[in-house]
Amino acid sequence: MTALTRLRLKDFRNYETLGLDLDGRHVCLYGPNGAGKTNLLEAVSQLGPGRGLRSATLADLTRHGAGTGWTVGATIDDRRIGVGLETDGTTSKRVVRIDGAPSQASDLAELVRIVWLTPAMDGVFRGGASDRRRFFDRQVMAHIPAHGTAAARYERAMRERNALLERGHVDPAWADAIETRMAEAGTEIAINRATVLDSLQAAVNARPEGYFPKGDLSLQGEAEAAAAAGDDFKTIFERLSETYRTGRRRDMAAGRTLTGPHRTDLAVIHRPTGMPAADASTGQQKALLIGLILASAAALAENGDGPSPILLLDEAAAHLDADRRAALFDELTALGGQAWLTGTESFLFEAFGDRAQRFDIRDGEAIAG
Repeated sequence: MTALTRLRLKDFRNYETLGLDLDGRHVCLYGPNGAGKTNLLEAVSQLGPGRGLRSATLADLTRHGAGTGWTVGATIDDRRIGVGLETDGTTSKRVVRIDGAPSQASDLAELVRIVWLTPAMDGVFRGGASDRRRFFDRQVMAHIPAHGTAAARYERAMRERNALLERGHVDPAWADAIETRMAEAGTEIAINRATVLDSLQAAVNARPEGYFPKGDLSLQGEAEAAAAAGDDFKTIFERLSETYRTGRRRDMAAGRTLTGPHRTDLAVIHRPTGMPAADASTGQQKALLIGLILASAAALAENGDGPSPILLLDEAAAHLDADRRAALFDELTALGGQAWLTGTESFLFEAFGDRAQRFDIRDGEAIAG
């Protein structure tokens, strides 16, 4: 079981300094709004690759008034991890250390996999395709950390192509080179997505019937459909390359790339009613979203290639009645990883019993409760 047993912060958000000593159980944080509960979850999310649960810039994480950056230190399964922002007044950079040695952000994925749910994600089914795509890509990156690198390569190449299109004249050789990089990264993205969708759907199907309904998932994108059908890398790459080449005139008129993995949508059906998740009630959507996050964590836990997941659930318990809270806590315990939860009141976590540690968060301080 992967678990944090020590967390130390310096100049992170509203925390000048903070130390939490943990025993591996789930962690429940309660206190008034604005006290810094979500900031603690965000600090934990910095221990994995990527920009964390708020997608904030590194500079935004620095405590107001602190001029030397910030640090988050943790002990996970007897390994010491340190991440932070170092600045000399003119330049800033993210630094990662594992057991005291300088490391890369990508190395963090070997030690910790993090899945989170925040109130900002509640509207994912009602929002646009980009909202669902970001939500799903977060799950993919938790399962396949290199997915983030592929996505970054794709975005860089697409920006170059779009800049070329906006000129109104496309040099074929130049476009071919850019589109080759787009197709290579796009193929990797599509295969990653199809692989994780299959794993996630299997985990959804294996979950017990209960308070958090199951969903039927599909990806609406040509490259992902080809990957799901079993096409190999070469076939998908050639198809994407042809799509970009033949679409140049149309894309030039639009001034941007109109097709590709950057336009893929995640479709979710609320299985109990058979209706699209977008048409479900707010309560049904919330329960469905929790079920998907639990399934994603379960899929990670069943994958023997990496550590068990750490779940960050911000204000998830507040919107559930007592029976659903108890069911959620039971599922979290059965997963075998460590969960961090926030809420305004301590009674929200009573059903955890002695399976969790509790901390009262007030004005940048944490008091064991």
